[in-house]
Formats: sequence, structure tokens, C-alpha cells
Amino acid sequence: FTLKCEPRKLGVDSPDLDELCGELQHLRAAIVQQRAADEHAAMRRLALVLLDAFDTIKRERGLVDMNDLERGALALLADAQTAGWVQQRLDAQVRHLLIDEFQDTSPLQWQALHGWLSAYAGAGGGAAPSVFIVGDPKQSIYRFRRADPRVFAAAQAFVCDGLAGVRLACDHTRRNAPEVLTAVNAAFDSAQAAGAYEGFRRHTTEVSLIDDLAGLWALDAEVKAPPSADDADPMRWRPSLTEPRHEAEISRRAPECERVCAAIVALLRARPELRAGDLFVLARKRDPLRQLSEALTAAGVPHAAPEEQPLTDLPDVADLLALLDVLASPGHDLSLARALRSPLFGVTDADLLMLAEAAGTAEWLGEAPAMRRSWWSALHGLPEPSVRLARARMLLAGWAEQARRLTPHELLDRVVHEGELPARIAAAVPAVDAAVRLQSVQALLRAALDLDGGRYAQLYGFVRALKSRPIKFVPAAAPDAVQLLTIHGAKGLEADVVFLLDTDAAPPKAETLGLLLDWPVGDPAPRRAAFIASEARPPKSLQALVDEERAARDREELNSLYVAMTRARRALVLSHTPGRSQATSWWARLQPLARPWALERAAGEAAAAVLPRLAPLPLWQPPAPVAARDGTARDERQARVGEALHRVLEWASAPGQSQPLSTLMASASQA
Repeated sequence: FTLKCEPRKLGVDSPDLDELCGELQHLRAAIVQQRAADEHAAMRRLALVLLDAFDTIKRERGLVDMNDLERGALALLADAQTAGWVQQRLDAQVRHLLIDEFQDTSPLQWQALHGWLSAYAGAGGGAAPSVFIVGDPKQSIYRFRRADPRVFAAAQAFVCDGLAGVRLACDHTRRNAPEVLTAVNAAFDSAQAAGAYEGFRRHTTEVSLIDDLAGLWALDAEVKAPPSADDADPMRWRPSLTEPRHEAEISRRAPECERVCAAIVALLRARPELRAGDLFVLARKRDPLRQLSEALTAAGVPHAAPEEQPLTDLPDVADLLALLDVLASPGHDLSLARALRSPLFGVTDADLLMLAEAAGTAEWLGEAPAMRRSWWSALHGLPEPSVRLARARMLLAGWAEQARRLTPHELLDRVVHEGELPARIAAAVPAVDAAVRLQSVQALLRAALDLDGGRYAQLYGFVRALKSRPIKFVPAAAPDAVQLLTIHGAKGLEADVVFLLDTDAAPPKAETLGLLLDWPVGDPAPRRAAFIASEARPPKSLQALVDEERAARDREELNSLYVAMTRARRALVLSHTPGRSQATSWWARLQPLARPWALERAAGEAAAAVLPRLAPLPLWQPPAPVAARDGTARDERQARVGEALHRVLEWASAPGQSQPLSTLMASASQA
């Protein structure tokens, strides 16, 4: 047998040998099936224990997730004992029901909705609310959330048959240029004729402007570069101090990102009517977008990538938290080093080496220093500090004193303003990044005010609570910047020109360690659920289910292409990296329909920075004079006592508060 467990061709025509091979293959299939059953049974036992423990944790902490909400809605709307009461309340409050993006509905969600609406179907169902369901199965791209476009077809049939509804369909758009729709129609007509797609009808558009930019374009690519030494021998020794690591995927994608960056620069130069905000760059995943972001930053092109990130992972937030760490505990040398190296102080490497030597933490030629002390003590004991270290020493001393009587939010506010942080960040980073970096600082200030009501009296408790919370940061939309989006993130949006990255990606690898569900739309629960080790070698009983899963993924892949193409109002520009072509890739489907991209930067020409267009500032208006307040010193003292008492009560009732009351009163009296 071969490694794929297929009989070898021995060149011998023997019926007995063929029968023996057949018996062995049948035996092997039975062994694989039994092994899969054993693995599924073990995973089922483990999953039940983990789910039970997870439910216990959620109950103890009073938390619910999306699955709990969906199952709770299903229990209320489909259970015979509660459905009547819930539906009566809904009847009294709901007259018109509009549900958008219904193609992204899961079978569980449909069961809950059907449990409600089915009460109005048939004779004697009562007056149903007007139901309007909007969806497009061609835009169903959320299978990772269990969305199933078959649910839309089931809902459509139910509304038409059970509620005497009317089916309305529209294939006419007011967004896309005729040239873009010509490419969409040609690509999906071809896929439908090949049996890879179904349900597509040719689109028409209301747009009729003549535009030489409109249409489908293709960026040419150079010949595939030979593999690097790292690719040929990943175990090759590399002098890490002098030779950087070259990851194969990043090196392979770098020329494509450079071409797209050059095309964007050339387009913005050649078309003055276009702003950077009129351009989108779309990709399936974020990795190509991050690499393109580096190229756009080097070219000075303003761009925005609205990617959700943990707040504490952002560089300026981490710098400020390191500062709070060292103010709370001056012995944290590493936190002090990070704070000093941040834009807030801008200390150089030479300054840090001087400080390390003064602290006795630097060893020269293996000779240990005579005395060691903290960097904080060494900083305040330097006889002749540099200008940067002198400024840092002065500010740190003042903030350390204020940290004893200010709340974390008040202290951070002083750090930002007294340390001139916005101006220093703007001077330290490229202009295209400064806005997002400043937004992250403001997000930290809001978190200091909002976290548990801003009731933390001590820095240590605040920093510990902030690092333990999954607070996310999403930068605000930048209207005058190139938008770098995943296809999921671009859904519902549109732009004049859309660049599509990585259109010739390699076929995805077979899924491993997954869960297969056989859930007919009309059934209240899945018919089958099976853990599977690898879809490349499934047991015979799951082969049909694996084939259905692959067919659904292929359909969703074309749905993603449809969503990406229809984001473009005027032009869609394709980009790819050669070398891993497949017959069904987006590049293979669209490149024959595209024209070669004509706007290229001349060889050797540097990309001038594309500056954002700034709105004019309003005229300065002097502030109105503030009338002097009436009052006596006694009234002011009573007001301060009342404020201090209110602050102590807030701190004392904060979750997780463990400070003694005397400490809280002392802190409040000094504030």
C-alpha cells in the first residue's frame, strides 16, 4: 500500500490479490471508523465537563454570552408554558417587524423567531404584525458564526405561505458603475455555468456616467522570486545580531504590497478629485493589510485600519501604564526604563546606559559593580544628568508626590498635560499614525474614569484591574485616509476605488480538530454533531457531511468575492502574488476580464508624502469673563468636606475594595 493507503500497482493481474487488497481496505476503513467513534466519545465527555464548568463560572459571576441569549430567546418563544405569555406581550408592543441582513441568521436564531411568528400562521392565528425580512444569500459570509443562507430560503417560504406574504426581488443598483457590474455579471455567470454557484441573476445599474477610470483593472506582477536561503533550509544557522529573519510569507507578499502602495500614490497624484478617503483596500485576512500599512506609512499616505485591539497592548497605553507602575512602586526598573524611553521623555539609549551604570546594573567585561541600587534612586542621584534625564527627574518627582493624593484619572490627566504628551507623540511618530496614537491615550483616560466608576484610590489597584479587563480599542473612522479593511469589515460600505489584495491565494488547508454539524433548517436541533480529527481523512460515515461542508465553504468563498467586487463605485483593482495559482482563485476568474493598470510610478521616483486635506480652523473667540462667585471661606470649607466624604463613600463601595477606611479618608482629605 502507498502512504495514502491505496494499493500499489505491482503489474500483476491476480484476482486473489485484488480480493485481499479489498478486504484489507475494508478492514482499515472499519478501524478508522472505530477510532473516530472513540475519539468523538472522548471529546464529547470532555466537552460536557468543560461546558458545565463554563456555565458555572458564568452563573457565579452573573455573566451571559451570545449563546445564552439565543437559547434563552428560544426557550421563551418556543416553550409551550411560556410562549403564550411572551407572545401576548409582543403583540401589545410590536406592530411592524423589520429584520435586515437576514442571510446571516443561524438555524438557532430562526427557530426562536419561527416559534413566535408561527403562532400567526394558518386559520385562527390572529392578526399578525407586518413582517419585512431583507436579505441577500449572495452576501452570506458569516459561517464562522453558524450563519446559514438556507435559513433565508426557509424564512422566505414561511412568510409567503404561512403569512400570505409577497416576495420582492431587486437586481438593480444605484452604487456601481456599468463597467464594474459588467465584470460582476461575467464572473458569476461563468461560475454558475460551471456549476460552482447558483441563484445569480444579472445586475443592472442606475449609474450612467462616462468615466475612463471605471472598470476592472489588474496590477501586473513580477516573475516569482527564487526562494531565500531561509526557505530552502529553515534549520540553517543565522547570526541573529547581524542578519534579520526573513519569514517566507512576508517576503513573498512584500512586492505585492509595494506595487499596491505605488499604485495608490500614482492614483492620488493623477486624480486630484480623489481623496485618500475615497479608496479602500480589501483582503480576506488582516496580515496583508498590516504589511501594506507599513508601505503606506513609508510613502506618507494617510491610512486607517479599524482593527479591534486590547487597549493595554497599544504602545502609548503600555508606556503610561509602565509610568504608573513605577510611580506606585519605584523599584520597578524595567517599567522606569520603558517610561523613560517613551515619547513622554524621549531618553536616548546613551542616557539609559548612563543610568544603568549609575545604578550598578551594568557589567563591563564580566566585572560586577561594587554597589547596586534601583534606577529610581540612581536617576535622582545623578550629579550631571543630560537634559532629557533632568526633565524626567523633575517631572517624576512631582508626579510621585501627586500620586499620593490624586485619583488615577486625575494623575493621568496631569501626566498628559504637564508632560506635553500629545505634542511629543506628534513629533515622534509619522503624521499618518499620530491621530490613532492620540486616540489611544484618550481611551486610557476614559477607562480611568469609567472603570468601576473611577473609584480606585490607589494606582496599583487601578493598573491591576485595567490589565485584567478585556477592554478593546477601535480607532475612530478617519474620513480622509485610505481604509484598510477585511471583506467582513467592508460589508455595507462603498468607495470610489477598491483595491483587492492577495487574489491568488493558495487553496486553504484541510480543517483539523473541528466539529461538524448536520442541522436541517426545519429541525429544532442538529441531527448529528461529530468531532473530527482531520477533514482530509474522514471516516466513511462522515464523508458526505464533509463534502457538504466543503461545498458550503466554496459557496461562501464566492460570496466573499461578490461582496468585495460590489464595494467599488467606479473602479476595482486586482492584485496578486504569482507562484501559487489555482484554477478557481479570484485572480483566475477575474484577470481575463480586467485591463492592465496604467498608472505606474516612474522607476526610481520617490513617493512624495500624500498629505491629508485639513479643514480650516474656526476663528478664535476670547472666552467670556466669568463672574466672581459669592461665598465665604466657611462655605468653601464645608463644600470641600462634603466632596471628600462623597469620594470616600464611592471608593468604599467599589468592587474589590480592600483598603482600610483610614487610608481612604487620608487620601480623600489630601485630594
